[in-house]
Amino acid sequence: MKSALLNRVAGGDPEAVEECIDTYGGLLWSIARRLFSDKAEAEDAVQEAFIHLWQTASRFDPQRSSEKTFVAMIARRRMIDRLRRAQSRPRTESIDERLVEPISRHHHQIEQNTEASIALKALNKLQPKQRKVLLLSIYQGLSHGEIAKATRIPLGTVKSYITRGLADVRQTLVASNAFSSSGRRTSP
Repeated sequence: MKSALLNRVAGGDPEAVEECIDTYGGLLWSIARRLFSDKAEAEDAVQEAFIHLWQTASRFDPQRSSEKTFVAMIARRRMIDRLRRAQSRPRTESIDERLVEPISRHHHQIEQNTEASIALKALNKLQPKQRKVLLLSIYQGLSHGEIAKATRIPLGTVKSYITRGLADVRQTLVASNAFSSSGRRTSP
């Protein structure tokens, strides 16, 4: 019987570290994107969470929780700690930034809210099974195989639902002029 991935990480297996990233990268990324609005900050938080996870891998006890639950709990706690540290630091900015930044930041937030609203409407137009599969992938960070197992939908169908669903959402965003056909945000 193959030992748990985190036990192998704790034992210093270099292949287990790479496998851990492959297995739990999507989960950690989805947690980070929910907590951090800035992509770079989310990326840093994921890296920090993985480092902390590897340092605490020896604490994993399969009798107390599943490996996935342990990983999510450790990562979420670490990311929340990071948020709290960032919020407790005083913000320093120049007078010029105070005069210009709030307007541009507000404009950026309006753009993001508009895009999110359009994307949500596009998601809601998808077939219920397709929407469920897409949401499990995006918000829960589940792999295609995990989604197939959880929903009892064949793996090929799960992949098709995700591919077509994302294409439909992107097409709706392109049609709204929020994105170019290449998937990049257009400038106002």
